[in-house]
Amino acid sequence: MPATPSRFDACLLEVLRHEGGYADNAKDPAGATNLGITRKTLARWRQISPWWSLGKDEVKALGRGEAAKIYRAFYWDVSKAGALPAGVDLAMFDFAVNSGPATAVKALQRELGTKADGVLGPLTLAALKARIAEAGIAALIDALCGQRLGFLQRLTGFAVFGRGWSKRVAAIRTAALAAAGVSNPSTPPLEWRKSMNVLTGSKTYLVAAAMLIAALAQLLGVDLPAFDGHSAGQLAMEAFAILFLRKGLKTEIGNS
Repeated sequence: MPATPSRFDACLLEVLRHEGGYADNAKDPAGATNLGITRKTLARWRQISPWWSLGKDEVKALGRGEAAKIYRAFYWDVSKAGALPAGVDLAMFDFAVNSGPATAVKALQRELGTKADGVLGPLTLAALKARIAEAGIAALIDALCGQRLGFLQRLTGFAVFGRGWSKRVAAIRTAALAAAGVSNPSTPPLEWRKSMNVLTGSKTYLVAAAMLIAALAQLLGVDLPAFDGHSAGQLAMEAFAILFLRKGLKTEIGNS
């Protein structure tokens, strides 16, 4: 009987679904990349300096076994994803892979209201445990993914890569909720389902527009009381879900 994959192996599988093979996109500042590992990262792993002395052919020849060791050492271990509950670990790990462990941890800490020092220690873990006990693990995963999307939207590369980045965050959110044992992971948070229950036609689009305006306001530093507790990224994700999945949401609500 095959052994059950470790959480690292399971999360790495999800990450690699999005990373693909060798690529060298001129518009991508990361340059030559294979299995999500950049030329600079591979040189650092192999302790080659300066990094550009590592040929692109070495990146192209990178095997999955070595890539897994790099992912564990530079991202999984540094972000302390292994100390997190199933689902949250995936959301944190993929965030760390794309934007750096310190950025990912700081986003989680800001969401939890702890000191955003980029180090996931006992205080952050205690706050995380309390947050899950109070609001549930699904809400925390949603919030972390919302923080991530908000971060990506502020990057200059979002104009070029934003569509792909957004799809990845949405896919990781779904996989993370499934790993956490949350049923119907594609269903928006309960408060928005309740709103959809009484809205039809053009009113639905007005709600989505209001959510997008609230998201923009948050990015500009303006907090709207009606949307308190929701990050800009989360509001934007839910607004687009309403716009493009309204028919499916109405069916879901009708069956609930």
